[in-house]
Amino acid sequence: MASSHVWKFFRIGGLDQAAVETGADLLALKHLDQKLWVALSCPVKGLELDEKTLALIDTDKDGRIRAPELLAAIDWAALHLEDLGVLLKGRDALPLAAFKTTTPEGKAVLASARHILATLGKTDAAEITLADAADTARLFASTPFNGDGIITPDSTPDAALKLIIADIIATIGGTPDRNGGTGVDQSRIDSFYADLSAFATWSEQGASPAVLTFGEGTAAALSAMQAVRAKIDDYFSRTRLAAFDSRALSALNRSEDEYLALASKDLSLTVQEVAGFPLSRIEAGKPLPLLDAVNPAWAAALATLHTAVVTPVFGAAKTALTEADWTTLKARLGAYETWTATIPGAAVAKLGLERVKALLAADQKNALTALIAQDKALDPEFTAITSVEKLLRYARDFRVLLNNFVNFFDFYSPDQLAIFQAGVLYLDSRSTEFCMQITAPNPLAAMSKAYIAYVDCKRAGEAPIKIAACFTQGDSDYLFVGRNGIFYDRKGHDWDATITSIVDNPISIHQAFWSPYKKFVRMIEEQVAKRAAAADAAANTKLTTAATLTANADKSAPPKPGEPKKIDVGTVAALGVAVGAIGGAVGAIATGLAKLTYYQIPMVIVGIILVISVPSMLIAWLKLRQRNIGPLLESNGWAINGRVKINIPFGTKLTERARLPLGARRTLADPYADEETARRKTLFVLLLILFVVAAVWIRWDHHQRGRYFWQPQPEPAPAPAATAPAPAP
Repeated sequence: MASSHVWKFFRIGGLDQAAVETGADLLALKHLDQKLWVALSCPVKGLELDEKTLALIDTDKDGRIRAPELLAAIDWAALHLEDLGVLLKGRDALPLAAFKTTTPEGKAVLASARHILATLGKTDAAEITLADAADTARLFASTPFNGDGIITPDSTPDAALKLIIADIIATIGGTPDRNGGTGVDQSRIDSFYADLSAFATWSEQGASPAVLTFGEGTAAALSAMQAVRAKIDDYFSRTRLAAFDSRALSALNRSEDEYLALASKDLSLTVQEVAGFPLSRIEAGKPLPLLDAVNPAWAAALATLHTAVVTPVFGAAKTALTEADWTTLKARLGAYETWTATIPGAAVAKLGLERVKALLAADQKNALTALIAQDKALDPEFTAITSVEKLLRYARDFRVLLNNFVNFFDFYSPDQLAIFQAGVLYLDSRSTEFCMQITAPNPLAAMSKAYIAYVDCKRAGEAPIKIAACFTQGDSDYLFVGRNGIFYDRKGHDWDATITSIVDNPISIHQAFWSPYKKFVRMIEEQVAKRAAAADAAANTKLTTAATLTANADKSAPPKPGEPKKIDVGTVAALGVAVGAIGGAVGAIATGLAKLTYYQIPMVIVGIILVISVPSMLIAWLKLRQRNIGPLLESNGWAINGRVKINIPFGTKLTERARLPLGARRTLADPYADEETARRKTLFVLLLILFVVAAVWIRWDHHQRGRYFWQPQPEPAPAPAATAPAPAP
């Protein structure tokens, strides 16, 4: 649908970005081609914006805000406000005159706002703040009813109803209430009373005598058996294994070291430390004792088993069980256990039959349903209060969200951080503002062509966080895994920061210029280190050999007198080839330089430098032109529509290098300066200058006929041939 609205665009960072400055801009935003939006979605979490505000916009609760949800929020606000421009002021307050009085939604919200102010004793106030609405929402949440159709024990003064609500929560569970507590809704009330009826009917029918094998004590017998069933089964399994192989006895009875570890402690009366040990000492085919020589942690449970289960079947004199006896007891209680497992309304069985019958006789279901209806009647009022708070949150945060969604004005602003910028990292004499909180490194981030350092941040009393920090100025010589720095979050809190991994990309053209030479120097250093290590190893080997020969000198044969030492011909040949190659190269360079004039030599040197550095600089320039934050943001859950670039000038703003403050006084006299090295460097430079001046002077000395002192003397020009005199006329 076409729109007559005239948009204003700003060219920032090489990208045309739409400005949202008025309420008319907000209303027309639905007609703006979304290809012109910088972002199309963003995550709810991990941003420097109130997460509760973002959750209000995230209507489908998928953890992401998409363009349609942002437009829906604007349409919703338009039903409640006269001029949407108040949402772009960034204030957490709204004047009462801003509410729309021509729509039912606007009237309801205005009435709710006035009610809130009256409740707080601010009847004459001309505006309402977010703090006012939040306080009233908390006050309303503490009242018995809040309009969500859920009642809690505090919803009624009737003690009987309070107890019933508590019984429902204890048996079939509760539902979260708007005020943060736990209550019950109509569906849980219905389920509770259905379970009560089913359980009461089942209990009245009762079990047959064939099931109640222990008479009235059957339930107690089953409970006693279930308490120790797993441990008795374990005991007889161990005795069978001991009968299979006696070598297992030591392991089956636990090691002596475990008992020694227990003996060093102060054992409690319940001896829970040995609860995991067998019920009794394991021996092949040994019956289980019930009263003596048993694990003290299970002595009481075994005594109960003897009284409730063993005595009715075998008599009180039976104080030990064989595996066959145990199988018999389980079979006697099997039918009752199966019957109890099929109890209808089992959730309410824990209340006991007497309480169940009392609840059914009282028949308070209708009273609970009336409380639910009374609570639901307040839903419009509570919704209006929440709408006031929602509008106030939009008034405070909507401008910031738009300037990090439709456009990225905040990111390019010199005095404002974007909502995805988590803080500032100080490391390696630099500070970088482009720090994003992430969950883990993502390979997609490397496509941003930026130099990224993944940093783990820790702070006492806080959960650790991980950030991705982009360095856009300086070099990477001293940025490596393990370096420590300090990260300051948006609240000003400091975190210990440590680099854990790096995505290496060019930082600047200046770095790229020196990069080949630094790599060359590093290669030389590495080779020298390897040769030194090899030489050190060889020297150690020789010393070891010499020491061995010295210690065994009386056992080795003396060298024959006059025997010449062998010379490795291959080594000599290799040395000769190397010396010849070096000499040839030096000679070729000297010959080439000898053919040049004085002003050509510097040009050759500059040309060599350019040949080496220009390719590296060109590659860096191409990557720096492509550097943008889109892939980095998308790796963190965003959908970036525009190419948000970080060019070189903007990069110098995101990362700042250490600079002395204006007006600072600096003393260059370093008491620990290496003066000897400085003198050598100065002497070398002076000698080089003298050499160049002397060479130029000799070159143009008339007596030397324009040649350098190392060039050969030119051959004299041949004399012109004599011509015969012309004949006389």
